[in-house]
Amino acid sequence: MKLLIINPGGTSTKIAVYNDEEEVFKKSIPHTAEELKPFPHVFDEYEYRKKLILDAVEEAGIDLKEIGCVAGRGGLMRPVVGGTYRVNEKMVDDLRNAVEGEHASNLGAPLAKGIGDSLGVPSFVVDPVSVDEMMPKARIAGIKDLERPSWFHALNHKAVARFTAEKLGKRYEDCNFIVAHLGSGISIVAHDHGKMVDGSGGRTNGPFSPERSGGLPTYPLIELCYSGKYTHEEMVSKVSSVGGMYDYLGTKDMQEIEDRMNGGDEKAALIMQAFTYFTAREIASYVPAFSGPVDRVIMTGGIAHSQYVVDEVSRMTASVAPMEVVAGEFEMKALALGSLRVLRGEEEAREYV
Repeated sequence: MKLLIINPGGTSTKIAVYNDEEEVFKKSIPHTAEELKPFPHVFDEYEYRKKLILDAVEEAGIDLKEIGCVAGRGGLMRPVVGGTYRVNEKMVDDLRNAVEGEHASNLGAPLAKGIGDSLGVPSFVVDPVSVDEMMPKARIAGIKDLERPSWFHALNHKAVARFTAEKLGKRYEDCNFIVAHLGSGISIVAHDHGKMVDGSGGRTNGPFSPERSGGLPTYPLIELCYSGKYTHEEMVSKVSSVGGMYDYLGTKDMQEIEDRMNGGDEKAALIMQAFTYFTAREIASYVPAFSGPVDRVIMTGGIAHSQYVVDEVSRMTASVAPMEVVAGEFEMKALALGSLRVLRGEEEAREYV
């Protein structure tokens, strides 16, 4: 069976075609700011992106009649448990109305359904960003007006956890993992028998990343916010896009930072040491989330390609569990595999309500 996979992002739409588990075509369609300018809202880009997807598949010589399923990246919908979901009208309505905020990934499900319906085949999303399986005690933030959120890289998290469980000869649902997704954004999550029961990530907590601040000291942060030194918008940017390593070193390029460290740059060395330290400390902090031993610490994402980071974090977390490195991101493959599990009857499709 051929599956069409769609992953819309802010500056591109990634598409792929899988023949069962094998990727037979992939393409990243870029979108310039000028091209997206006519569309005031994300959902306004629907027809524009849909045409580009269909044109690209046709140009690749792939017969759309051979497509048996369409899967899209799940966007900012209401909180759900992990799994593969059939795209229904309620899901599309929530994404159209941006009930949890606007993001390019909100187009994943509508595009999958629109193309799937036209072909007469099912459409799915798999482990969307809004997966929320946190245990109640992990939500308590210390002020009743606030709650610790569940915004993790769920699709990639669960994919690499499944890969690792299979390598161990086990089911994901029978394992305890701490998964560290290290990229421009970072999320570190405790996976307890197939559920993401606690974790950090997004723009709220956890270690700093190449561009995000991670968790910050609360009282000094309050003082800085009210100091008049920065506007509200500037503080949001410091937390989400120009904080972290960029704020200290003026670059988000991890390879450049590592090269500077190896070349004797003491400031770059200190920031890299701090990054690996806080990453390892965050990983170790999730040991209490489990009632039994941790099977593996799993490192994934682009930064997992760095041997320095792998070696340092592995050394500091050796007492937690052995390290399994699954470098890179596997979102497209995860969408295909999640859909195949349902189509083969290995997993029940969930309904979004």
